[in-house]
Amino acid sequence: MLEVFKTTSSKVIAILAILIVVVLQYRFWFGEGGHFPHQALLQQIEQQAEVNAELKERNRILAAEVYDLKNGAEAIEEHARLDLGLVKPHETFVQMSTISTHYKPIYTDPSVDLRTNEDDNEPAPEQP
Repeated sequence: MLEVFKTTSSKVIAILAILIVVVLQYRFWFGEGGHFPHQALLQQIEQQAEVNAELKERNRILAAEVYDLKNGAEAIEEHARLDLGLVKPHETFVQMSTISTHYKPIYTDPSVDLRTNEDDNEPAPEQP
């Protein structure tokens, strides 16, 4: 087999063949449309499909809400009660506090005037 590469022309052909294989391998792995760019595009497609699915669900919910507002009096009344504070005649509005039972209020001594500057011993200017 070594006898084949004794001539200059056979060496040149072998080097050209090796260069062609290297260039083709590079284009296969890294070139436009190659393996790695293709994998990156597949990942982007998966991410976009997830985003699209979330947006489709949100659009479906909004479309159902629009349909209810156009066709049902209950949805309009619910919106008015929750968002606008509608109270019908002869109803009592009760608002529940969301403060935890572990809440401890801070009490201040009413005899202490908090408006005085301790550094200057002068009262702070009164606010209008």
